[in-house]
Amino acid sequence: MANNRGYPHCRRFLSRRQSILTIALFTIFAFVFSIFLLLFGFAPKEDDILKDDTRLEEPQQSQSVQQQVSDENLWGASLSHGLHPCIKPTVRHKAAQGSDHYITVRSNGGLNQMRTGISDMVAVAHIMNATLVIPQLDKRSFWQDTSTFSDIFDELHFITTLQDDVRIVKALPKELESIPRARKHFTSWSGMGYYEEMARLWKDYQVIHVAKSDSRLANNDLPLDIQRLRCRALYRALRFSPSIENLGKKLVERLRSHSGRYIALHLRYEKDMLSFTGCTYGLTEAESEELRIMRENTNHWKVKKINSTEQRVGGFCPLTPKEVGIFLESLGYPPITTIYIASGEIYGGEARLSELKSRFPNIVSKEALATAKELEPFANHGSQTAALDYIISIESNVFVPSHSGNMARAVEGHRRFLGHRRTINPDRKGLVELFDKLESGELKLGSSFSHLVQEMHKNRQGAPRKRHGPLPGIKGRARLRTEESFYENPYPECICRSKKAV
Repeated sequence: MANNRGYPHCRRFLSRRQSILTIALFTIFAFVFSIFLLLFGFAPKEDDILKDDTRLEEPQQSQSVQQQVSDENLWGASLSHGLHPCIKPTVRHKAAQGSDHYITVRSNGGLNQMRTGISDMVAVAHIMNATLVIPQLDKRSFWQDTSTFSDIFDELHFITTLQDDVRIVKALPKELESIPRARKHFTSWSGMGYYEEMARLWKDYQVIHVAKSDSRLANNDLPLDIQRLRCRALYRALRFSPSIENLGKKLVERLRSHSGRYIALHLRYEKDMLSFTGCTYGLTEAESEELRIMRENTNHWKVKKINSTEQRVGGFCPLTPKEVGIFLESLGYPPITTIYIASGEIYGGEARLSELKSRFPNIVSKEALATAKELEPFANHGSQTAALDYIISIESNVFVPSHSGNMARAVEGHRRFLGHRRTINPDRKGLVELFDKLESGELKLGSSFSHLVQEMHKNRQGAPRKRHGPLPGIKGRARLRTEESFYENPYPECICRSKKAV
């Protein structure tokens, strides 16, 4: 009975104890669960962390990649695809032979017209088995430069570099100075057969004087060794004189230390170029008249009446400073870009150059880079200052010519030879169409305009390609004039896919 009486009490006690235990367990469970939720439930998962980081970094990364790609497109050299300079003679090349026949030459034109002409004469002397006398340089052209060969070029280096190809002497032997000589205007763009025919002159003459040296050899269809000899002459033998080389290298170093990289702009907007081409777009009536009078008074410029509008629409005019600024801006070059101006005095002076400076204020010239004392020896020597421009242009990260003259072609060819360095050749005819649409309001500056310019020039930036032949539909010797110059693109004869440069 006692046990029976105590059972309900015990049951109530156990029930109460179980309730307390249940509450305690529930409390502990709730506490642990809260901790679990705090640590894991509301913490972002590892994937979420990556996604969040990606969201934060993605714009930076995307911008960086875009900047990198853009940077490469703007400044990187074109892919050379394993191409190298190859100018060594083949086993079939005939070494220089002693000869008592001499060729004297008067090189005509500006610096680069003379350089390529001299290289042609080296090859001609080899073909005709003649001794080449150091050429006389043009002192009567527009530049009125009195420089001699040794003032501009390293004469001894020229002679010794080519000694296995052509015998070169500084002057005619005294006994030959007064003898009769054949005076020839060799036909432009002539081939082997022509010069083998000219060699018959040796039967009657010991000296042949060549009145002009430019474009005397064909661009194509010459033996490989003759083409490589032309390259050895131009790219190896015709080194500038020590004074020019030293100052040129100093100016390049100063440019590099100032900005790291730079565009060399051959801004062919000098008075003589505008007068010769008859390009007066954007000029005042007084300026246009001044150019017309200059053209009328320059005897060796055969064409006197020129339609300026037709010239411009046809793409035969140099780009104006303003047009160059729009062009470079549309390609994507930022305003901080350093631009070296490789040219003479810009027609219209600072007022016209300001149209470029408004977009690219970091405009540099050799006068700004060099001291007055450094430039003093070059005063009144246009060919020597042009040589400084040439060195700086060759070494630039990007070269842009505003017109396709002799310097533009020579620099482009040399840069191709050195590894297809980025050279942007403006499509002047196409650009004029776009510029006219800007002027009429049909187009506006912006991303759409930039896209048009970039698409137009994606295949005009110095990438490897073989030299263009004559334009279709042109027959006879006239077709030779339309060929791409050998010195503008010496591929494939002087650039090949060998494992190493030769």
